[in-house]
Amino acid sequence: MRYLHTMVRVTDLDASLKFYRDALGLEVVRSKEFPSGRFTLVYLAAPGDGSAQVELTYNWDPEVLQGGRNFGHLAYAVDNIYDTCERLQQHGVTILRPPRDGYMAFVRSPDNISVELLQAGQALPPAEPWVGMPNIGQW
Repeated sequence: MRYLHTMVRVTDLDASLKFYRDALGLEVVRSKEFPSGRFTLVYLAAPGDGSAQVELTYNWDPEVLQGGRNFGHLAYAVDNIYDTCERLQQHGVTILRPPRDGYMAFVRSPDNISVELLQAGQALPPAEPWVGMPNIGQW
């Protein structure tokens, strides 16, 4: 048995790619449109790690997606949690649970999927502006 991917439904493929690819830094592994089924699949993975992929499923016909929180979350180890959170903020992403401890943060995708970011290795020393930032909403 081998892990393949986690599928996440998205309502706006462009907004989702801006989040997962541009802000979070995942790379597109492959994508394919299925005109007869009226949907598009885009597979992304962390740079250098194609073994853990996220499949974005975009149905062309509008739909309302609910309950993103009951999915749980995606989790990624990052080289520098502070730099990662700063890059996300520069892309307009709200840091819901700031990395006050130098180790863990949470953000959400445009479709309300929770993404956990964990500092690879040891926690970084606590630093501003993160130490003083409060939690926002649910993560």
